[in-house]
Amino acid sequence: MRVTVTGGGGFLGGYVVDAFRARGDEVFVPRQRDYDLTREAEVVRMYDAGRPEVVVHLAAVVGGLGANVANPAKFLYDNLLMGLHLIEHARQRGVRKFVTIGTICEYPKHTPVPFRETSLWDGYPDEATAPYGIAKKTILVQGQVYRKQYGFDAIHLLPVNLYGPHDNFDPKTSHVVPAMIRKCVEAAEQRAPQVICWGDGTATREFLYAGDCAKAIVLATERYSGPEPVNLGSGHETSMRELIDLVAELSGFEGEIVWDASMPNGQPRRCLDVSRAEQCFGFRATTDFREGLARTIAWYRQSR
Repeated sequence: MRVTVTGGGGFLGGYVVDAFRARGDEVFVPRQRDYDLTREAEVVRMYDAGRPEVVVHLAAVVGGLGANVANPAKFLYDNLLMGLHLIEHARQRGVRKFVTIGTICEYPKHTPVPFRETSLWDGYPDEATAPYGIAKKTILVQGQVYRKQYGFDAIHLLPVNLYGPHDNFDPKTSHVVPAMIRKCVEAAEQRAPQVICWGDGTATREFLYAGDCAKAIVLATERYSGPEPVNLGSGHETSMRELIDLVAELSGFEGEIVWDASMPNGQPRRCLDVSRAEQCFGFRATTDFREGLARTIAWYRQSR
């Protein structure tokens, strides 16, 4: 197949591009420096260059909790524009399949654990990440109504927090795992007495190794053609206290963990029901969390 992967130069994108190329597919990666996908004319030019049969839309303006709090308007506007333009022009060109990658920030703030896809519309998302989540949720609806009106085959996948080698470790924009890894590795090297973390440590998250997520995306592209969103995760819930303790152990940091309760926790709990992915396209995560963290820490130390 000819596959265009927007965001293919990013963290998850690199794994996805490798997974499609390993199958023998021809993959086109539109780089951000060459195509501004918030501009309709640039989207048209990108499609002219890639001529895709399949589009996997990974490109997004993303970041951790701090970045979401600081840039709510940009996160909503840019992500919404990209989805609207990309799906509309894919429809006009007869693209065979369009895969949108959503976010569990789409879920209501107080979703019962484990999160089931049927709960997606049961309330408002967590305020800190709601603009990003609502932009992605709108793209889900766009795919569903395009399927209904035009017969356009769009699917929507909801990955949990991803981690792994090649992640973004910039303290201003990184997500929780790379942020904690950087803090602990640097503190261990500097023999710092403490590491400060946001919140009170009670919030929980679920983590999925990026290589596993890429396998899920390829399987869904091959095997799934339904209107309903599908969770992608490991099915294992971890508290922030458990996470930092494990990262500190693997990083060799032996100082004190200090929680700054004046800063937000984000959504109280996150853990997914991952049964739909297994039923619909045979995906189950296989990378052990401890092993995946160890690989990520080793890569960060070698690659700085």
